[in-house]
Amino acid sequence: MADRQWIGSTFTSSAGWNHLLDLVDIGNRMAGSEGERVGAELTREALDRVGARDARVETFETQGWTRGDSEIRADGTVQDCIALPRSPAGSVEGELVDLGYGLPEDFEDADLEGKVVMADSNVPDWFDRYVHRTEKYYYAVEGGAAAFVYKNHVEGQLPPTGSVGNDEDPIGRIPAVGVSKEVGARLGRRFEGDPVEVDVDAEVGNATSANVHAELGPDTEEEVLVTSHVDAHDIAEGAMDNGAGTAMVVEVAKALAAREDELDTRVHFVAYGAEEVGLVGSERMAEEYDLDDVKAILNNDGVVRGRTLKLYTHGFPELAAAADRVADRFDHPIETIPELGPHSDHWPFVKWGAPGIHAMSKTGSEGRGWGHTHADTIDKLESRDLREQAVLLTALTVELADADTGVDHRDPEDIAAGLEDQDLATGMKVIGSWPYDFE
Repeated sequence: MADRQWIGSTFTSSAGWNHLLDLVDIGNRMAGSEGERVGAELTREALDRVGARDARVETFETQGWTRGDSEIRADGTVQDCIALPRSPAGSVEGELVDLGYGLPEDFEDADLEGKVVMADSNVPDWFDRYVHRTEKYYYAVEGGAAAFVYKNHVEGQLPPTGSVGNDEDPIGRIPAVGVSKEVGARLGRRFEGDPVEVDVDAEVGNATSANVHAELGPDTEEEVLVTSHVDAHDIAEGAMDNGAGTAMVVEVAKALAAREDELDTRVHFVAYGAEEVGLVGSERMAEEYDLDDVKAILNNDGVVRGRTLKLYTHGFPELAAAADRVADRFDHPIETIPELGPHSDHWPFVKWGAPGIHAMSKTGSEGRGWGHTHADTIDKLESRDLREQAVLLTALTVELADADTGVDHRDPEDIAAGLEDQDLATGMKVIGSWPYDFE
C-alpha cells in the first residue's frame, strides 16, 4: 500500500481516540475490578472491529485490593491522604520523620524504628538515577518504620498513588499512603518529630484480571509483540496511564490490518491486565511463553502525553537503528535511549534477554507529572498526537517485522550487568524484584 494511503487513513482515523474515550468513561479500571473487566472486553471488541484476528480475553487470578478511606491524624488535625494500592489495612502511630527526597543514603543515616517515614516522589537533578516509590517504601520497611508517607512533588493538591508489595508478598508490610505536595509540606513544617497516626482502610481478597490478545500477519513462530495495559488506578480516568497506550495498540492494529500482506512476521497485540500492581498480566504471559519466539516487543505505556516519541531500547542497538530509520524516513524526531528500564510490561520479557522497546513521549515535566493522580484525565491529551505517533509506531512495527531486520537476544547475565552498571540492582534487590540467581 502506498504510504499516502495508509498514512492518510491513520491520520483521519477515530478508532484509537474513540476507544480511549470508551476506556476513560468506564471510571474505575483498578486491577481485578469490574471496570477492568469491562475495559478488557471493550478492547477485545475494538481489536476485532479494526480487523485483527482471533481477538480474545484470557483471564487469570490475582491479588485483589479495594481502596477505603484513609487519613493522617496529627495533634487534633486530620490531614488528607489516599492509601497506596496493596497497602495493608491498619492504624499505626509513630514519630514523623521527613526524609526529603528519600535517597538511599537518607535512609541509611536515619533512625526509623517505629517511625512514620515521609519521602518525596522525585529525586534531585544531580542524582544519577530515579529512585522508584517501591524502593523508598522497602527502605522504610527495612529500617523498621511503622508507616510510609509518599509526598507528591507536583503542585495542585494531588496525592499520588502507586502500588506497594512484591511477587512473594503482594500485600505490603506496613501501611502506606500518598499525600499532596501541599499536605506533605504542612506535615513536615508542623509535625516533624511529633507523633502522628496513619489509618488505612482497605479490603483484600481474591480477584480476576485478564489479558487481551489478537494477531495479524503470517503464521510464523517468531512474533513482534505490540503491547499496552488496560488497568489504571481507581482515583482517575487513567487516560495517560494507560488508556492512551491501549488506544495506540488499537490504532496500530487498524493500520496494519490494511497492510497485512507487507508483514514478514506475525504481530501479536496484547493489552495486559494488572500492570499497576506488579506487572502481573505480563509476568503471567512471559512465564508461559517461549521467549525465543519474541523477535521484538513494542510496549506502549506513556505515549501521547507529549508530541515527540521517546523510546527506551534497553541496550539493543538493532532496535535503536530501526527507530532511527523510521525517524529519517518520515523526517520526524524520535528520541532513543539505550538504558534499561525495569518498569512496565516489556520488562518480564526483556529481563531474560528478549529485545524490547518501551515507547513513551517527551513531556517536559519531571517524573510522572499528572500520572498516578486524580489529574490523569483525557483533557490533557490531543488526538493529533495519537494519530501522528500511530503513523510512526505502525511504521516501526513493520520495520521490526521485516525479514531483513535481525535483532539478537541478549544473555540474561548481560542484562543483570547492565542493571548493576546503571545502579538499579541494589534497589531491585531491596524491593524483591531482582530475578537473577547466577552462580
